[in-house]
Amino acid sequence: MAGSAAVIVDDSLVSRLDQKLLRLEQVLALVSGLAVFSLMVMAVVSVGGRSAFNAPLPGYVDWIEQAMPLIAFMGIAYVQRDGGHIRMDILIGSLRGRALWLFELFSVVLILALMLLLVWGSWSHFSRSFDFAAPLWSRDSSIDIGIPLWPAKLLAPIAFSVLCLRLVLQVWAYGRAFVLGLENPAAVPLIQDAAAQAAHEAEVLSGHDDDTASGASGRNAQE
Repeated sequence: MAGSAAVIVDDSLVSRLDQKLLRLEQVLALVSGLAVFSLMVMAVVSVGGRSAFNAPLPGYVDWIEQAMPLIAFMGIAYVQRDGGHIRMDILIGSLRGRALWLFELFSVVLILALMLLLVWGSWSHFSRSFDFAAPLWSRDSSIDIGIPLWPAKLLAPIAFSVLCLRLVLQVWAYGRAFVLGLENPAAVPLIQDAAAQAAHEAEVLSGHDDDTASGASGRNAQE
């Protein structure tokens, strides 16, 4: 199952590359979130138009289809970086040291191999849809209002390629941890146990309470 994870940052090259890639992943995750918000707005407009003017938003289903790759794929590299994907911790939770890093390395290599195949397949799917000689550069379009489908199909290989970059960094980091026998390597999610998660949440809440108390004290002093 997915758990709370911490990613250590240090001065190593792999950690610096991790921070640079994280900026791109955060932008893609933000785009994904904006796509979800846009679908909410479109739903309100479509339902409101149907109820008030008997005129729903034209091509509502078509726009949903276009937004699906944004919602489904754009944030996967960011989630992989933070260890948020579904995983089974029963076995690896009992591993420590080099045995743990070897198991993580093996699993990430398998994921990377799968994602490379998906990049190849999704790019082939996009190339069948894209054509410079066709109207709007598209060989196919949505059924209702004729939106070209190639932009949505292009998003899949882009998102998968970013995920492959993340996986390559994690292969490097896990391999480095295995060779050097590191206890807490950088640039990989270190899954926290229940006690560590509780301590972190308590620390965050304590900091929030302290900030709230400081703000209240400042307002009282001004009054």
